[in-house]
Amino acid sequence: MTSRTVNRPFRRPTKRLPDPASPRAGAKSRTGRREPGGTEAVDANSRPRGASAGRFKQAHRSPAPGGAPRGERPAASEAPTSKLQKRLAEAGLGSRRAMEELIQSGQVTVNGRVAQLGLRVGPGDRIAVAGEPLAERRVNREARDPRIVLYHKPEGEIVSRSDPEGRPSVFDRVPIVQRGRWLAVGRLDFNTCGLLVFTDSGDVANRLTHPRFQQPRDYAVRIVGELTAEQIRSLRSGITLEDGPARFEMLEAQGGEGTNRWYRVRVREGRNRLVRRMFAAAGMTVSRLMRTRFGPFELPPRLKRGHWMRLDAAEVQQALQQLQPKSSDATPRPAGRRPPERLKRPRVPQATAGESARRPHHPRRSYRAR
Repeated sequence: MTSRTVNRPFRRPTKRLPDPASPRAGAKSRTGRREPGGTEAVDANSRPRGASAGRFKQAHRSPAPGGAPRGERPAASEAPTSKLQKRLAEAGLGSRRAMEELIQSGQVTVNGRVAQLGLRVGPGDRIAVAGEPLAERRVNREARDPRIVLYHKPEGEIVSRSDPEGRPSVFDRVPIVQRGRWLAVGRLDFNTCGLLVFTDSGDVANRLTHPRFQQPRDYAVRIVGELTAEQIRSLRSGITLEDGPARFEMLEAQGGEGTNRWYRVRVREGRNRLVRRMFAAAGMTVSRLMRTRFGPFELPPRLKRGHWMRLDAAEVQQALQQLQPKSSDATPRPAGRRPPERLKRPRVPQATAGESARRPHHPRRSYRAR
Protein backbone atom coordinates (compact mmCIF):
# COMPACT_ATOMS: atom_id res chain seq x y z
CA MET A 1 0.00 0.00 0.00
CA THR A 2 1.45 3.25 -1.09
CA SER A 3 1.66 5.96 1.55
CA ARG A 4 0.18 9.23 0.54
CA THR A 5 1.34 12.52 2.01
CA VAL A 6 -1.42 14.97 2.74
CA ASN A 7 -0.50 18.71 2.74
CA ARG A 8 -2.29 20.32 5.62
CA PRO A 9 -2.01 24.02 6.60
CA PHE A 10 0.27 24.60 9.57
CA ARG A 11 -1.39 26.17 12.58
CA ARG A 12 0.41 27.51 15.55
CA PRO A 13 -0.67 26.30 18.96
CA THR A 14 -3.14 28.49 20.77
CA LYS A 15 -2.35 30.25 24.01
CA ARG A 16 -4.87 30.64 26.77
CA LEU A 17 -4.95 33.77 28.89
CA PRO A 18 -5.58 33.47 32.63
CA ASP A 19 -9.00 34.38 33.90
CA PRO A 20 -8.87 36.08 37.31
CA ALA A 21 -12.42 34.87 38.12
CA SER A 22 -11.51 31.22 37.64
CA PRO A 23 -10.77 29.28 40.88
CA ARG A 24 -7.94 27.43 39.16
CA ALA A 25 -6.25 30.62 38.01
CA GLY A 26 -2.67 30.64 39.19
CA ALA A 27 -2.80 27.05 40.55
CA LYS A 28 0.14 24.76 39.94
CA SER A 29 -0.22 21.55 37.95
CA ARG A 30 1.41 18.23 38.66
CA THR A 31 4.39 19.23 36.54
CA GLY A 32 5.00 22.29 38.73
CA ARG A 33 3.84 24.88 36.12
CA ARG A 34 1.06 27.31 36.66
CA GLU A 35 -2.06 26.46 34.72
CA PRO A 36 -3.75 29.38 33.04
CA GLY A 37 -7.31 29.81 34.14
CA GLY A 38 -10.33 30.68 31.99
CA THR A 39 -11.54 29.36 28.72
CA GLU A 40 -10.76 32.27 26.44
CA ALA A 41 -8.16 31.29 23.84
CA VAL A 42 -6.17 33.58 21.63
CA ASP A 43 -5.06 32.34 18.25
CA ALA A 44 -1.51 33.34 17.42
CA ASN A 45 -2.38 33.50 13.71
CA SER A 46 -5.03 36.16 14.36
CA ARG A 47 -2.57 38.35 16.21
CA PRO A 48 -2.24 41.78 14.53
CA ARG A 49 1.05 42.92 13.13
CA GLY A 50 2.71 46.29 12.68
CA ALA A 51 1.37 49.20 14.69
CA SER A 52 -1.60 47.19 16.03
CA ALA A 53 0.72 44.64 17.60
CA GLY A 54 1.91 47.26 20.07
CA ARG A 55 -1.67 47.94 21.12
CA PHE A 56 -2.22 44.19 21.47
CA LYS A 57 0.77 43.89 23.79
CA GLN A 58 -0.22 47.00 25.73
CA ALA A 59 -3.75 45.68 26.31
CA HIS A 60 -2.54 42.28 27.61
CA ARG A 61 0.45 43.59 29.54
CA SER A 62 0.45 42.78 33.21
CA PRO A 63 0.02 45.78 35.50
CA ALA A 64 2.90 47.22 37.47
CA PRO A 65 2.98 47.02 41.27
CA GLY A 66 1.82 50.62 41.53
CA GLY A 67 -1.35 49.95 39.57
CA ALA A 68 -0.27 51.53 36.24
CA PRO A 69 0.72 49.36 33.25
CA ARG A 70 4.38 48.60 32.89
CA GLY A 71 6.30 51.02 30.71
CA GLU A 72 3.98 53.96 31.53
CA ARG A 73 5.18 56.63 33.91
CA PRO A 74 2.66 58.44 36.06
CA ALA A 75 1.98 62.01 34.92
CA ALA A 76 3.95 64.45 37.02
CA SER A 77 2.22 67.48 38.46
CA GLU A 78 3.05 70.41 36.22
CA ALA A 79 3.58 73.54 38.32
CA PRO A 80 3.09 76.91 36.58
CA THR A 81 6.37 78.54 35.58
CA SER A 82 7.31 81.99 34.32
CA LYS A 83 10.39 83.65 32.93
CA LEU A 84 12.94 84.83 35.44
CA GLN A 85 12.99 88.44 34.23
CA LYS A 86 9.20 88.60 34.55
CA ARG A 87 9.36 87.23 38.08
CA LEU A 88 11.92 89.83 39.09
CA ALA A 89 9.92 92.64 37.49
CA GLU A 90 6.76 91.54 39.30
CA ALA A 91 8.70 91.67 42.55
CA GLY A 92 9.31 95.38 41.90
CA LEU A 93 13.04 95.29 41.19
CA GLY A 94 12.77 97.09 37.86
CA SER A 95 11.54 96.77 34.32
CA ARG A 96 11.91 93.57 32.31
CA ARG A 97 14.63 95.05 30.16
CA ALA A 98 16.58 96.11 33.24
CA MET A 99 16.12 92.65 34.73
CA GLU A 100 17.46 91.07 31.54
CA GLU A 101 20.62 93.16 31.89
CA LEU A 102 20.83 92.18 35.56
CA ILE A 103 20.62 88.48 34.68
CA GLN A 104 23.27 88.82 31.98
CA SER A 105 25.63 90.47 34.48
CA GLY A 106 25.58 87.28 36.57
CA GLN A 107 24.13 88.80 39.76
CA VAL A 108 21.06 86.53 39.84
CA THR A 109 21.23 82.93 41.06
CA VAL A 110 18.54 80.24 41.03
CA ASN A 111 18.94 77.32 43.43
CA GLY A 112 22.57 78.27 44.03
CA ARG A 113 23.55 78.47 40.35
CA VAL A 114 24.12 81.53 38.18
CA ALA A 115 20.98 82.07 36.09
CA GLN A 116 20.97 82.41 32.33
CA LEU A 117 18.69 84.61 30.26
CA GLY A 118 15.48 82.79 29.29
CA LEU A 119 15.38 80.53 32.37
CA ARG A 120 11.91 79.63 33.65
CA VAL A 121 11.31 79.37 37.38
CA GLY A 122 8.53 77.92 39.48
CA PRO A 123 7.12 78.59 42.94
CA GLY A 124 9.66 76.28 44.65
CA ASP A 125 12.81 77.78 43.11
CA ARG A 126 15.13 79.80 45.35
CA ILE A 127 16.05 83.11 43.69
CA ALA A 128 18.75 85.42 44.99
CA VAL A 129 19.84 88.83 43.68
CA ALA A 130 23.36 89.94 44.59
CA GLY A 131 23.43 87.30 47.34
CA GLU A 132 20.13 88.39 48.94
CA PRO A 133 17.17 85.97 48.63
CA LEU A 134 14.09 87.22 46.85
CA ALA A 135 11.18 87.35 49.25
CA GLU A 136 8.23 85.23 48.22
CA ARG A 137 5.27 87.44 47.59
CA ARG A 138 1.95 87.09 45.88
CA VAL A 139 1.83 89.61 43.10
CA ASN A 140 -0.95 88.12 41.03
CA ARG A 141 -3.97 90.19 40.16
CA GLU A 142 -6.34 88.25 42.42
CA ALA A 143 -4.20 88.80 45.52
CA ARG A 144 -3.32 92.48 45.04
CA ASP A 145 -4.01 94.93 42.28
CA PRO A 146 -1.03 96.90 40.96
CA ARG A 147 -0.58 100.44 42.13
CA ILE A 148 -0.68 103.20 39.50
CA VAL A 149 0.24 106.86 40.01
CA LEU A 150 -0.19 109.70 37.50
CA TYR A 151 2.40 112.46 37.75
CA HIS A 152 2.46 115.84 36.03
CA LYS A 153 6.14 116.24 35.24
CA PRO A 154 7.43 119.81 34.90
CA GLU A 155 10.42 120.88 32.86
CA GLY A 156 13.75 120.62 34.60
CA GLU A 157 13.40 117.11 36.05
CA ILE A 158 15.12 113.95 34.85
CA VAL A 159 13.45 110.53 34.68
CA SER A 160 16.21 108.61 36.42
CA ARG A 161 17.07 107.52 39.95
CA SER A 162 20.63 108.83 39.82
CA ASP A 163 22.20 111.63 37.82
CA PRO A 164 25.94 112.47 37.83
CA GLU A 165 25.11 116.15 37.31
CA GLY A 166 22.89 116.25 40.39
CA ARG A 167 19.72 117.38 38.62
CA PRO A 168 16.36 116.89 40.38
CA SER A 169 14.64 113.56 39.71
CA VAL A 170 10.99 112.68 39.33
CA PHE A 171 11.44 109.91 41.92
CA ASP A 172 11.95 112.58 44.57
CA ARG A 173 8.30 113.67 44.17
CA VAL A 174 6.39 110.36 44.04
CA PRO A 175 5.20 108.79 47.33
CA ILE A 176 7.40 106.29 49.14
CA VAL A 177 6.27 102.66 49.05
CA GLN A 178 6.98 100.11 51.77
CA ARG A 179 7.35 97.11 49.44
CA GLY A 180 8.51 97.00 45.86
CA ARG A 181 9.59 100.08 43.95
CA TRP A 182 8.15 102.48 41.41
CA LEU A 183 8.70 101.92 37.70
CA ALA A 184 8.56 104.95 35.44
CA VAL A 185 6.58 103.92 32.35
CA GLY A 186 8.32 105.52 29.39
CA ARG A 187 10.61 108.51 29.57
CA LEU A 188 10.30 112.22 29.08
CA ASP A 189 13.15 114.52 28.16
CA PHE A 190 14.61 117.02 30.58
CA ASN A 191 12.80 119.85 28.76
CA THR A 192 9.53 117.94 28.19
CA CYS A 193 6.58 118.12 30.57
CA GLY A 194 3.29 116.30 30.86
CA LEU A 195 1.92 112.92 31.89
CA LEU A 196 4.25 110.35 33.45
CA VAL A 197 2.87 107.02 34.70
CA PHE A 198 4.34 105.17 37.68
CA THR A 199 3.48 101.59 38.63
CA ASP A 200 4.90 98.75 40.74
CA SER A 201 3.79 96.06 38.27
CA GLY A 202 6.18 94.88 35.59
CA ASP A 203 3.28 93.46 33.58
CA VAL A 204 1.55 96.86 33.36
CA ALA A 205 4.80 98.55 32.38
CA ASN A 206 5.41 95.94 29.69
CA ARG A 207 1.94 96.34 28.16
CA LEU A 208 2.40 100.09 27.98
CA THR A 209 5.91 100.24 26.56
CA HIS A 210 6.34 97.09 24.42
CA PRO A 211 6.22 97.96 20.71
CA ARG A 212 3.97 94.96 20.01
CA PHE A 213 1.00 96.63 21.76
CA GLN A 214 1.47 100.04 20.06
CA GLN A 215 -0.06 102.14 22.81
CA PRO A 216 -1.02 105.66 21.65
CA ARG A 217 0.94 108.67 22.90
CA ASP A 218 -0.60 112.12 22.44
CA TYR A 219 1.45 115.31 22.63
CA ALA A 220 0.68 119.01 22.57
CA VAL A 221 3.43 120.66 20.49
CA ARG A 222 4.24 124.35 20.14
CA ILE A 223 6.48 125.24 17.22
CA VAL A 224 7.93 128.41 15.84
CA GLY A 225 6.06 129.15 12.63
CA GLU A 226 3.23 127.34 10.89
CA LEU A 227 3.21 124.07 8.94
CA THR A 228 2.33 124.14 5.27
CA ALA A 229 -0.04 121.70 3.61
CA GLU A 230 2.89 119.83 2.05
CA GLN A 231 4.64 119.49 5.40
CA ILE A 232 1.47 118.19 7.07
CA ARG A 233 1.01 115.66 4.27
CA SER A 234 4.59 114.38 4.58
CA LEU A 235 4.42 114.11 8.38
CA ARG A 236 1.20 112.11 8.16
CA SER A 237 2.36 109.82 5.36
CA GLY A 238 5.79 109.25 6.88
CA ILE A 239 9.32 110.62 6.77
CA THR A 240 12.67 108.88 6.99
CA LEU A 241 14.87 109.41 10.06
CA GLU A 242 18.31 108.07 10.85
CA ASP A 243 16.79 105.16 12.81
CA GLY A 244 14.00 104.33 10.34
CA PRO A 245 10.73 105.72 9.00
CA ALA A 246 8.21 107.45 11.27
CA ARG A 247 4.87 109.18 10.90
CA PHE A 248 2.15 110.93 12.88
CA GLU A 249 -1.06 108.94 13.17
CA MET A 250 -2.86 112.20 14.00
CA LEU A 251 -1.81 115.81 13.31
CA GLU A 252 -4.30 118.56 14.11
CA ALA A 253 -3.81 122.32 14.34
CA GLN A 254 -4.84 123.87 17.67
CA GLY A 255 -4.31 127.56 16.87
CA GLY A 256 -1.89 129.98 18.45
CA GLU A 257 -0.82 133.60 18.65
CA GLY A 258 2.06 135.48 17.08
CA THR A 259 4.79 133.32 15.61
CA ASN A 260 3.96 130.25 17.71
CA ARG A 261 1.45 127.61 16.66
CA TRP A 262 0.06 124.66 18.66
CA TYR A 263 -0.50 121.21 17.20
CA ARG A 264 -1.81 117.96 18.59
CA VAL A 265 0.00 114.84 17.41
CA ARG A 266 -0.19 111.12 18.10
CA VAL A 267 2.49 108.44 17.74
CA ARG A 268 2.59 104.77 18.67
CA GLU A 269 6.32 104.46 19.24
CA GLY A 270 8.60 105.36 22.12
CA ARG A 271 11.82 106.21 20.32
CA ASN A 272 14.14 108.78 21.83
CA ARG A 273 13.06 112.38 21.05
CA LEU A 274 10.86 111.12 18.23
CA VAL A 275 8.45 114.10 18.06
CA ARG A 276 11.21 116.71 18.16
CA ARG A 277 13.22 114.91 15.46
CA MET A 278 10.20 114.60 13.17
CA PHE A 279 9.48 118.33 13.31
CA ALA A 280 13.18 119.05 12.84
CA ALA A 281 13.16 116.87 9.71
CA ALA A 282 10.27 119.01 8.40
CA GLY A 283 12.27 122.18 9.04
CA MET A 284 10.47 123.30 12.24
CA THR A 285 11.74 123.93 15.77
CA VAL A 286 9.78 122.73 18.80
CA SER A 287 9.67 125.36 21.53
CA ARG A 288 7.47 123.40 23.97
CA LEU A 289 6.37 119.76 24.22
CA MET A 290 3.83 118.27 26.63
CA ARG A 291 2.48 114.71 26.74
CA THR A 292 -1.25 114.57 27.39
CA ARG A 293 -2.02 110.85 26.97
CA PHE A 294 -0.28 107.50 27.33
CA GLY A 295 -2.36 104.41 26.50
CA PRO A 296 -5.60 104.46 28.52
CA PHE A 297 -4.32 107.22 30.84
CA GLU A 298 -4.93 110.91 30.19
CA LEU A 299 -3.49 113.91 32.01
CA PRO A 300 -6.19 115.16 34.44
CA PRO A 301 -6.95 118.86 33.97
CA ARG A 302 -6.94 119.46 37.75
CA LEU A 303 -3.51 117.90 38.23
CA LYS A 304 -0.96 120.71 38.65
CA ARG A 305 2.70 120.54 37.73
CA GLY A 306 4.85 118.67 40.21
CA HIS A 307 1.82 116.92 41.75
CA TRP A 308 0.78 113.27 41.60
CA MET A 309 -2.53 111.44 41.86
CA ARG A 310 -2.99 107.79 42.78
CA LEU A 311 -5.75 105.79 41.05
CA ASP A 312 -8.29 103.98 43.20
CA ALA A 313 -9.25 100.30 42.85
CA ALA A 314 -12.08 100.93 40.36
CA GLU A 315 -9.89 103.07 38.10
CA VAL A 316 -7.10 100.48 38.22
CA GLN A 317 -9.49 97.69 37.21
CA GLN A 318 -10.82 99.78 34.33
CA ALA A 319 -7.27 100.48 33.13
CA LEU A 320 -6.36 96.77 33.34
CA GLN A 321 -9.34 95.84 31.20
CA GLN A 322 -8.29 98.35 28.55
CA LEU A 323 -4.73 97.00 28.60
CA GLN A 324 -5.84 93.45 27.86
CA PRO A 325 -4.53 92.38 24.43
CA LYS A 326 -7.14 92.07 21.70
CA SER A 327 -7.13 90.11 18.48
CA SER A 328 -6.90 93.36 16.51
CA ASP A 329 -3.73 94.34 18.42
CA ALA A 330 -1.73 91.56 16.77
CA THR A 331 1.17 92.61 14.60
CA PRO A 332 -0.12 92.94 11.01
CA ARG A 333 1.39 90.88 8.23
CA PRO A 334 3.92 92.84 6.16
CA ALA A 335 2.65 94.13 2.86
CA GLY A 336 3.48 92.05 -0.18
CA ARG A 337 3.61 88.76 1.71
CA ARG A 338 0.85 86.21 1.27
CA PRO A 339 0.31 82.99 3.16
CA PRO A 340 1.46 79.89 1.26
CA GLU A 341 -1.27 78.28 -0.75
CA ARG A 342 -2.06 74.72 0.15
CA LEU A 343 -2.16 72.22 -2.67
CA LYS A 344 -5.57 70.63 -2.99
CA ARG A 345 -5.66 67.05 -4.10
CA PRO A 346 -8.18 66.19 -6.79
CA ARG A 347 -11.19 64.46 -5.37
CA VAL A 348 -11.52 60.89 -6.63
CA PRO A 349 -15.14 59.81 -7.07
CA GLN A 350 -16.07 56.72 -5.12
CA ALA A 351 -16.74 53.61 -7.16
CA THR A 352 -20.04 51.84 -7.00
CA ALA A 353 -20.44 48.23 -5.92
CA GLY A 354 -20.34 46.95 -9.50
CA GLU A 355 -17.23 48.96 -10.43
CA SER A 356 -15.37 47.86 -7.32
CA ALA A 357 -16.10 44.24 -8.16
CA ARG A 358 -14.62 44.62 -11.66
CA ARG A 359 -11.58 46.55 -10.41
CA PRO A 360 -8.46 44.36 -9.96
CA HIS A 361 -7.31 43.89 -6.40
CA HIS A 362 -3.75 44.86 -5.48
CA PRO A 363 -2.66 43.72 -2.01
CA ARG A 364 -1.03 46.34 0.18
CA ARG A 365 2.68 45.95 0.63
CA SER A 366 4.18 45.99 4.07
CA TYR A 367 7.54 47.71 4.57
CA ARG A 368 9.75 46.91 7.50
CA ALA A 369 12.65 48.95 8.82
CA ARG A 370 15.98 47.27 8.13
